[in-house]
Amino acid sequence: MNEKGKSMKKITGKIVLTVIILLAVGIYYYVALPAINIHAAGFWTTLGLLIAFVTVIHAITQLRKRSKNNVVPIKSAEMQLKEMKGVKFGAGLFLLTLLIFAIGNLLSSPIINADKYQKLMEVKESDFTEDIQQTNYNTIPLLDKDSAELLGNRKMGSMVDMVSQFEVGSDYTQINYNDTPVRVTPLVYANEIKWLTNQKSGIPAYIRIDMATQNTECVKLEKTIKYSKSEYFNRNIYRHLRFHYPTYIFDDQIFFEIDDEGIPYWVCPVKKFNIGLFGGQTVGNVVLCNAVTGECTDYPVEKVPNWIDKVYSAELLTELYNYYGIYKHGFFNSILGQKDCLKATNGYNYIALDDDVWVYTGVTSVSGDQSNVGFVLMNQRTMETKYYKIEGAIEDSAMSSAEGQVQNLGYRATFPLLLNISDQPTYFMALKDGAGLVKKYAMVNVQKYQWVAIGDTVKECEKAYVSLLATNGISEVKENSDIFETITGKISAIAPVVIEGNTHYYIALENSDRLFDVNMSDENLIAIIRYQVGDMIELTYSPEENELQTVTQIKRM
Repeated sequence: MNEKGKSMKKITGKIVLTVIILLAVGIYYYVALPAINIHAAGFWTTLGLLIAFVTVIHAITQLRKRSKNNVVPIKSAEMQLKEMKGVKFGAGLFLLTLLIFAIGNLLSSPIINADKYQKLMEVKESDFTEDIQQTNYNTIPLLDKDSAELLGNRKMGSMVDMVSQFEVGSDYTQINYNDTPVRVTPLVYANEIKWLTNQKSGIPAYIRIDMATQNTECVKLEKTIKYSKSEYFNRNIYRHLRFHYPTYIFDDQIFFEIDDEGIPYWVCPVKKFNIGLFGGQTVGNVVLCNAVTGECTDYPVEKVPNWIDKVYSAELLTELYNYYGIYKHGFFNSILGQKDCLKATNGYNYIALDDDVWVYTGVTSVSGDQSNVGFVLMNQRTMETKYYKIEGAIEDSAMSSAEGQVQNLGYRATFPLLLNISDQPTYFMALKDGAGLVKKYAMVNVQKYQWVAIGDTVKECEKAYVSLLATNGISEVKENSDIFETITGKISAIAPVVIEGNTHYYIALENSDRLFDVNMSDENLIAIIRYQVGDMIELTYSPEENELQTVTQIKRM
């Protein structure tokens, strides 16, 4: 072959090699979707892999060239590598990338920047009774996410026109919708074949669950959802976002929400790193993507629309509060002396206040004792954080106390909500059976966690709890409450009945046409077993519209 032919072959080989490298890079980018941003760990991983790939390809090419030219290998591989300048340069560049990544991690860590981490979140001390008003049960979520999933799957099972093609997504985002706590989640394609046959028309509906009433709706859309997590290729929401914003580092969690008109959107927080290359993560921007049209709007975090409820994930807010509580006196104090070190407890729940969703969690010492020194509320839209200095039982202790009241039934407590009941900070939780169905409700006093009230309904539980507070010396509760009445009379009839495994006594009085229900699961009412027909008693009860009245206190006259 003449010199011209050799030159053309060499050029062709380089072009083919370049195309292979570009194709490999393109496929990797399309699948992995790394952000082109020096603050993204994935950027450095991708850069390192690219350098390593090019270096290996170059090394193989050089070795093949030597073999074709019948060049006798030099004495050692080390000497041979020195002659391969491109390979040496690539290896050096790879090591430099690793070094920058390692140094960046070190300079971004709390070891060096504990004070900066501690100041990422501003925490204001506030007053519980002023901020959290008396409870309106129409605005609090009575169910947790697991219960919502049961309702969502049950609703989907009844949709015979869609159940064979779609499933319920796992998002179940809790939001405020028209001043009501709801969870929303989109439908997803049941599998790849169902995607292939339905992707042209899109996803036709989403599930909306009222967390106060348990009302579950499958909301059918006039214009279907075309951009979602269950899509493949360019309509996959993550790929759609990356191609629109190649330099943005999106948070691990993006949230499915609906606006006031019920239009579905994806709320996509963009990470902001405040300390070094990789440290001090908060949120800098929010990309709002219309799930129907794919239209994207970029907002600075402080200017997001008010209807959006979730910008900061509960996990991120909890992490930021832990930085605030643990690093008050520096990094080494958090490991050694641990003076004044506080942390969030091992769970959280959501509270609706002022048309925003707030994350609630208790605050305890890092030593792992079983008491809280207070609790915090953290706004998921603005990151505003309020601390309430109220000592009491840790949530796990309150849950165990509630479960102890129904231990014969084996019910398990959900992580509690924090409510204001008669100006008393109170844990409120549902009690679920082994199938995950809510059977009862419990209220536990935060400061006196042995004060537990159980009820088959929320209203019954509250009445029993308020009565319990009055019994234990909080007299103003009874005086100020208008939900109880008292009656004195002689027992004309008394009979035990069993309802859902609990013993109740039904009592009739000579001077009343009403029938009174005494629930034996309330330990304050067990004295009823000593009463009989003809005894004069005083009953405190909550008036009901039906004939059966729920007794909260009983006293012999």
